[in-house]
Amino acid sequence: MSNIKKQNVRHSEHSLTAPVSIHDMTVAYQRKPVLWDVDLDIPEGKLVTIVGPNGAGKSTLIKAAMDLVPKASGLVRFYGKPFKAQRHMVSYVPQRETVDWDFPIDAIGVVTMGRYSKIGWCLPVRKKDKQVAMEALERVGMEAYAHRQISQLSGGQQQRVFLARALAQNAPICFMDEPFASVDAATERAIVEVLNELKQAGKTVVVVHHDLQTVPEYFDYVIMLNMRVVAHGDVADVFTEDNLRKTYGGRLTLLSEAAERFARQGNSH
Repeated sequence: MSNIKKQNVRHSEHSLTAPVSIHDMTVAYQRKPVLWDVDLDIPEGKLVTIVGPNGAGKSTLIKAAMDLVPKASGLVRFYGKPFKAQRHMVSYVPQRETVDWDFPIDAIGVVTMGRYSKIGWCLPVRKKDKQVAMEALERVGMEAYAHRQISQLSGGQQQRVFLARALAQNAPICFMDEPFASVDAATERAIVEVLNELKQAGKTVVVVHHDLQTVPEYFDYVIMLNMRVVAHGDVADVFTEDNLRKTYGGRLTLLSEAAERFARQGNSH
């Protein structure tokens, strides 16, 4: 079968109603492949996590989906349409290390940016949008810091502000890139509450995550990635020691413990 025929067959297997549908996507940096032939649909209304070793292409996957980095081949559809046509339907919480925290803006200003797709660029912010932004800050426990410059906030507080921006945007699809990285326990609890709140509202949330111990507790669906998709599906079905070994290779000390703990929890129910 030719590549063209193969791609047509695989594309026909994708759902036009999937929140995110990735078709044969390959990404390379300076001709060095980072992701190979990623082909999957992300289910609606689930808390989805992407896990894999360092350099596996986890962050690249969501950035390529949103056209933040170029694809070598393949395409991505959001409810059957390109990202450009559906930009307003996707919110994004980037890695904290990639943000310029010295930019002169306060917390409420950051959160209000999540409303721009509804306000329109270069148009005045409406009273309603300021109210939505403040309510989002309240939901993450940051209302007291609304007018604090973001450079004056702690790392955990900064992360909560970006979560509030995603809440204010109220998009049906949310990408989060390592939201739990280097945060305090209170912020981690706040993030988990936001994730569950988004799920209850029927949103589809895709989270790049590194702590395998919490995968069964926090997420419904897992994409196991190491340049290629090793496995994807419900956590109960695919988050196994065998798939962990295929994903991480020999780097598997705590990883097998995570799988074993999950198996014990499943047997206890």
